[in-house]
Amino acid sequence: MHPRLRSALSAGLIALACLLTPCGTLAAWGAYGLTDTGRYAAAMAPLAADPDVRDAVADTVGEGVMNEVGAGPLRSTVRLYVEDAARSFTRTEAFRAGWDAANRAVHAAVLRALRDEGAAGRPVTVDLAPVTARVRGRLLQDNVPIARRIPVRHTEVTVLPAREADRLRKGYQVLDVAAFWLPLAAVVFAVAGIALAACRRRALTATGVGTAVGGVLLALAVLLGRRLTLAELPGAVDGPAAGAVYDALTATLRTASWLLVGLGLTVAAASWLTGRYGHLLRRRRPTAGAAAEAPPSSTRARL
Repeated sequence: MHPRLRSALSAGLIALACLLTPCGTLAAWGAYGLTDTGRYAAAMAPLAADPDVRDAVADTVGEGVMNEVGAGPLRSTVRLYVEDAARSFTRTEAFRAGWDAANRAVHAAVLRALRDEGAAGRPVTVDLAPVTARVRGRLLQDNVPIARRIPVRHTEVTVLPAREADRLRKGYQVLDVAAFWLPLAAVVFAVAGIALAACRRRALTATGVGTAVGGVLLALAVLLGRRLTLAELPGAVDGPAAGAVYDALTATLRTASWLLVGLGLTVAAASWLTGRYGHLLRRRRPTAGAAAEAPPSSTRARL
């Protein structure tokens, strides 16, 4: 193969590998990170102590209670009492238990709907009975007097309408395939590009730099995704609370992006330094040989 053709093909494969690396990382994060209920619940658990999240939950609960109360002469007084009670509840262990149970229930329901082909055209619903039972049990442990009066009823709440669930199901199927093939293709293309290169050291350096650039682009994509996500939220959704949830979900992805940057720069620096050191050694070897041969020549000359 002609050297120029080899170099062009090698550069194309390396560029494609560097492009697929952040895409494969994103797909793997979505397919393996977000679809694990335990990891999702662990990521959401610290948000139970986040002030923005607690305020958003308290406002939502208080608004729901006031909708049930309706209008009346003491509505303003009742609102103040309900809001204070809701905010106080978000600081208890019972709220943390309910938060964890609710997140696990919602995640499991959405995951079942995404993986079930027969669920097409049906909304995703969650039964609140396990969540209520968890909160009730925690209140009983804390000896709250009204805990025994809390009814545990099977109440179905819609988390995703049918149209949104169908759209996410199609995306999940594509993501599940991409999460396996994109990282594998990136590795294969990188190895093939380095093997075809006329100078493999330079190709390895270019691959490291490209991987680092891909990590930076992935980090920027996460940041841009946060802004776009918060900008598209309806007015009823609390922005700071949604931002805290987004940050918790993408923490692993941000870490992965900076790991790509670190790995790429390390490989590039090691390859460059190795080549530089080898070049210096090659320059010194002839000098050392000439110096070794010089004494006999000068000795014979003096003789």
